[in-house]
Amino acid sequence: MNRHEIIANLSLEAGGRLENAHIVFHTSGVRKGRVIWVCHALTANSDPEDWWPEMVGPGKTLDTTENFVVCVNKLGSPYGSEGPARENPATGKPWLLDFPAITVRDLVSAMIQVRKYLGIETIDLLVGSSTGGFQALEWAVTEPERFRRCVFIATAPRVSPYFGATIEAQRMALEADPTFREAKDIHGGEAGLRCARAQALISYRCFLGYGLTQAEEDPDTLFAGRVASYERYQGEKLIRRQFDAYSYFTLCNLIDSQNLGRGRGGVAAALSRIQARCTVVAIDTDSIFPPEESRAWAALIPGGVYHEISSRFGHDGFLLETAVIGALLM
Repeated sequence: MNRHEIIANLSLEAGGRLENAHIVFHTSGVRKGRVIWVCHALTANSDPEDWWPEMVGPGKTLDTTENFVVCVNKLGSPYGSEGPARENPATGKPWLLDFPAITVRDLVSAMIQVRKYLGIETIDLLVGSSTGGFQALEWAVTEPERFRRCVFIATAPRVSPYFGATIEAQRMALEADPTFREAKDIHGGEAGLRCARAQALISYRCFLGYGLTQAEEDPDTLFAGRVASYERYQGEKLIRRQFDAYSYFTLCNLIDSQNLGRGRGGVAAALSRIQARCTVVAIDTDSIFPPEESRAWAALIPGGVYHEISSRFGHDGFLLETAVIGALLM
């Protein structure tokens, strides 16, 4: 996919503005066929062929040779869009902790800027998984007339106390690293980020998945080192992907803002505004967005269809159960 960048001025829901904000996005190339818009999850980027390779690309379910596929990098991300890792024009240094508070609605405002830049009036398929589903839901309510079909995967219209608790634990890990608040440079808080990512993975996976992939091979092992090594590796892996603690902190705060019903008379009233044909997909082992919650709010979307898929990998099933999810997108 091809990388693009635009500059926009954005008024922020929590107050203030971002002037001349960079918004990075990818497209599949020449405009043709259906318009498919993908909203990426927390630490991904705007190239879905990179993080969803079984689903997006030539000849795949979301075929980039037959459709015009668009994905916008989240504000607050270190992968190009305006965020803590970019230069603050007022200081000439990275924003770090000075980056303003942003919400899911601000992300949607940025996507609308890209939609207008591309001259897109109708989106044939909007797909959002996990926190990318936060954006997809918000956009489907903000501009209901734009969408023909939406698929919301392993997500929710409002952040739950449980999910909020997992996010706060990750913020606490960042803040426990003294270099995070010192904010001397973009490498501050790296030890805290390793710990936060390891914590996050526990909520992304489940008992079955860890048992399947991280059980000790030696039945007589004295200490369980394999899973410990795996947790440490996952923290280090995020650092190697050039993710920084300040971007992670900003995105954690962003998660707290998810409330589709804010200023709209509640979640049910907001969901009733959606005009597209909608499919809500839940994963049976997902502890962040459990099926019973997804089933309840799916029923509030006019004509909404609910599907539940089985996975041994918890919330991360949205990345791994591509055959089943692909069939639901067809």
